[in-house]
Amino acid sequence: MAIDATRPYDPDNIFAKILRGEIPNKTVYEDEWALAFHDINPAAPTHILVIPKGAYVSWDDFSARGSNEEIGGFVRAVGHVARALDLVAPGYRLLANVGGHAGQEVPHLHVHLFGGRPLGPMLAR
Repeated sequence: MAIDATRPYDPDNIFAKILRGEIPNKTVYEDEWALAFHDINPAAPTHILVIPKGAYVSWDDFSARGSNEEIGGFVRAVGHVARALDLVAPGYRLLANVGGHAGQEVPHLHVHLFGGRPLGPMLAR
């Protein structure tokens, strides 16, 4: 089900539950700003989700309301994960879906980090 990225944050979304420890995950990285974990339905050999620890629905919401520290910490966490998984030299893809047209399914900002093989064109034509 696609999300309306302009709706208020839902504190019962699956990522909020993961952050509260109510749902287990395979953590790759965690710091005060972000949590990174393996996607349960991977679309590439490496498929990691990176989420900020704050209550943000989308990239737009985060960029408008997040503090400089939160934004910087989140962006650094994404880079840390890519380097730690040795994805930088062969290459990787970041994807953040925002809203229904993009196919956002969870109303919590998240970035997909894909790698481990050539990923092909960005969008199906």
